[in-house]
Amino acid sequence: MLAAIAAIAVTLTAHAQPEPSAAIPAMGGKPAAAPPTEAAIANWRAKRYGMFIHWGPVSLTGKEIGWSRGAETPIEKYDNLYKQFNPTKFNADEWVSIAKAAGMRYIVLTTKHHDGFCLWDTKLTDYNIMNTPLKRDVVKELAEACKKQGIAFGAYYSTCDWHQPDFPLTSPGGKVRREKSDIDSYNKYLLGQLEELITQYGPLITIWNDVPQEFKGRGVNTINLVRKLQPDILINNRTGDGGDYDTPEQKIGGFNMDRPWESCMTVSAHNHWAWGGSNDGVKPLEACLRMLVLGNGGDGNVLLNVGPTPEGIIAPEQANRLKDVGDWLAKYGESLLGTRGGPYKPTTDFACTRKDMTLYLHFLKRSGDVIKLPALPAKVVSAILLTGGEVKTSQSDTELTLTLAPKNPKEIDVVVKLELDKAAMDIAPINVK
Repeated sequence: MLAAIAAIAVTLTAHAQPEPSAAIPAMGGKPAAAPPTEAAIANWRAKRYGMFIHWGPVSLTGKEIGWSRGAETPIEKYDNLYKQFNPTKFNADEWVSIAKAAGMRYIVLTTKHHDGFCLWDTKLTDYNIMNTPLKRDVVKELAEACKKQGIAFGAYYSTCDWHQPDFPLTSPGGKVRREKSDIDSYNKYLLGQLEELITQYGPLITIWNDVPQEFKGRGVNTINLVRKLQPDILINNRTGDGGDYDTPEQKIGGFNMDRPWESCMTVSAHNHWAWGGSNDGVKPLEACLRMLVLGNGGDGNVLLNVGPTPEGIIAPEQANRLKDVGDWLAKYGESLLGTRGGPYKPTTDFACTRKDMTLYLHFLKRSGDVIKLPALPAKVVSAILLTGGEVKTSQSDTELTLTLAPKNPKEIDVVVKLELDKAAMDIAPINVK
């Protein structure tokens, strides 16, 4: 009887693990595969604004995904939530349409979070969406909807897995060490699942790893596999051994033209990643636009998260707030999407973006109608106040002076478009006091 119970437990956790197509190299060292091309990085950068989605059976509790396992929710209860998970209102086309209406250019879905539950038809564990009452491959449906609507699709995949018995750490919070584990076996499991995601649901814009517990020296395997399977894919810096771009979390990164980066933020008023319940609320439009403006002005991307409900919908308050951002971008999106940051470095209330021979100045707050900036090593050929009214400019050896029309109290961001007599990207970064 004990042997039978053990066999059932193993079946529920993992199938036999086929070897991934890429051989596993010795631990440590640098990735053997070539990094993505400049064109691939430029393509990712140009998108500037994406949707992050944290979702799974945990939405039934209104608690945080992964982290609430063994904390607010007992492990046994958490691990059996999938048996009740039946989000019949899930519609991948609607999710992608919401992203498009928000002006977003890509989507990154939590295909597997720290709790180990998989949103695709993986052959490596039974702990997946096909064994819920829903019995639908969410990753497949969302990947197909993205292709249909022209949105790039990426896969978040947690490096740690507090459910999988071969992983050395478990809940709560990965702070409990198992008496018995096999990190080499788990590494094969991880690589096998990444291969499934890339080969069956790609091409992907990114693999977004997270929390590389126990993976220092093993992340090289991940990087090599990902780049072998899809050379133009980007992988973030949470592999355990680096990656192609940095990921500041719940804060906007600093100005950096040399290293690609992406701030992951939440639309939730309480900074919740998964569905936080009907009282979670959303951030004001001003806060959402501020993230985007300061992020892009620092030459970074912004990945704004939603947490769908247990029924499978993006809650109306979240969808409406994203639509508000999209309405603003429909008018002024040229000043952000497809641009690079600088040359003026962002401040608390000011940012600058650039493209070709154009600068876009973003004033989130201003004390008056006359604004002085450090001098530009270029001549301003023309100036337009995109948000309405007139703007006048004058230049000296030490200053660029702008005289703006009086601000409309409803304006969140006053955007000035400057045409220059030289390429904007040729201008070195400029500090602003």
